[in-house]
Amino acid sequence: MSKKSVIVGGTVAIDNVKTPTAEGKNLLGGSAAYASLATSYYHDSVNLVGIIGHDYPQEHLDMLASHGVNLAGVERSEDASFTWTGEYMANMNDRETHAVALNVLEGWKVNVPAEIAQSEVVVLANMSPENQLEMLDGCMAETRYVIADTMDLWIAIANEKLHEVLQRIDLLVINESEAREFAQTSNLIVAGERLLEKGPEHVIIKLGEFGALLFAKDGSLFRCPAWPLKEVADPTGAGDSFLGGMAGYLANLENESYAFDDLRQAMVRGTVAASFTCEAFSTQRLQSATRADLDARMAKLKEISTW
Repeated sequence: MSKKSVIVGGTVAIDNVKTPTAEGKNLLGGSAAYASLATSYYHDSVNLVGIIGHDYPQEHLDMLASHGVNLAGVERSEDASFTWTGEYMANMNDRETHAVALNVLEGWKVNVPAEIAQSEVVVLANMSPENQLEMLDGCMAETRYVIADTMDLWIAIANEKLHEVLQRIDLLVINESEAREFAQTSNLIVAGERLLEKGPEHVIIKLGEFGALLFAKDGSLFRCPAWPLKEVADPTGAGDSFLGGMAGYLANLENESYAFDDLRQAMVRGTVAASFTCEAFSTQRLQSATRADLDARMAKLKEISTW
C-alpha cells in the first residue's frame, strides 16, 4: 500500500439508538469512529483524533485497534463521554434526538500528536467548525488533502467559522437538507454550485438511499448510486462511513492531488462502506465485513448501474 497516512478528527461517542423494531444501548458512535473504521478497509495507516470519557467502553476501542486504527490521538478525560440518544421513525429517514450529553466535548481543544501531524489526507468529520480549524492548525503536512463534513447545527450557530473552514479545504461533503439550507436554495444543482463558490475545489451532496452528487468548479457533474438495501437496520453513521471509505481509497493513490475521476472512484467505495453500516446497529455489520465483501458489493453495484 501507499505510504500516505490518513488522520480522522471528530467525535467518538456512546450511542443509544431505538428503531421501530429494535433498540441498542452503549453502542460505538461518533463521526470519527465510523469514518476511521471505514477508512481502514481501504488503507492501512489510519489515525483517529478525538476525546472520550472515563466511562467509554473498552470493547469499542479494542475493535477499532483490531482494524489497524491508531488511537494515539484519542484523548482520555476524567469526565463522562459524549453521548447521543435518539429514535428513528418508521421510514428510517426521520429521527428524533431524545438526549445529547456533550460532556467531554464542552471546552475540548483539539490536540494533534506530533507523530501523526504529517498525515497527508486530513478528514474533518463532523465536529464544531472551531474544532475543525484547530485540527487543521495541528496538521503540518505541506502537501495535504482536506475533506470536511458538517451538519445543520453548525450552519445555524457557527456560520462564520464554517465559512473559514471552507476556505481551507479541498472537498466538502454535506447532506441534501444541509446543502439546501447552507446555499439557501431548494435546487440541489444550484446548491452545489453555490457551495463551490465558498472555497472547496469539489463538493459532494449526499442523497441517502438515492446516492450522492459530485460537483467540480469546471462544471463537471457525477451522480453515484447507492446500494439498494432491502432493509435498513440503523442508518446512524452511514454518512461518516461514506466519508471514511472515500478517504481510504484516495490515500491509497500515488498522486498528491486528486482528479475528478479519482473522486468518482472514491465515492463508489464510500457508498459501499455506508451500505454495510446500515445493515446493523452501530458498526456491527461493517466491522464484521471483509475487504472481499466490500469489493464484491462494489462489483455488483457497477453491474447494476451501467449501461
